[in-house]
Amino acid sequence: MLSADQCRALRCLAELMIPASAEYGVPSAGDETIFNDILHSLGRDAEQVIAVLRSLDAMANGRFADLDRQRQEAIAARLRENGDEALAAVSRIVLQCYYRDDRVMRSLGLEPRPPFPKGFELEQGDWSLLDPVRARPRLYREVG
Repeated sequence: MLSADQCRALRCLAELMIPASAEYGVPSAGDETIFNDILHSLGRDAEQVIAVLRSLDAMANGRFADLDRQRQEAIAARLRENGDEALAAVSRIVLQCYYRDDRVMRSLGLEPRPPFPKGFELEQGDWSLLDPVRARPRLYREVG
């Protein structure tokens, strides 16, 4: 879906968004496992991702991935200032894949597993907060 140069640029951007942290023992979003998940999760947002990568290359007057880290950071900051729906899509994909990684989940003190079948314990809240919703008339019609 992405060219080799686009993959390199996306990896650089992902690493800028979420760098590795020795303090917390977590990899960057450009880590091989996480980045492969990002590539496989583009789906319907692929065109928006490509638009962001093209913008990065245009702002770099060449290939974004070929720039030194300082110039990449400056261009990424400019892109963030002009942020749009396409950048929001890239951010969503990167964050989603990053927080799916077992190493990241462990660093947060969470067990790396799906929520079901075990489920998670939720603190009980004030169920009376739902009373106004229950009191509303139906917003749908019965079928059948």
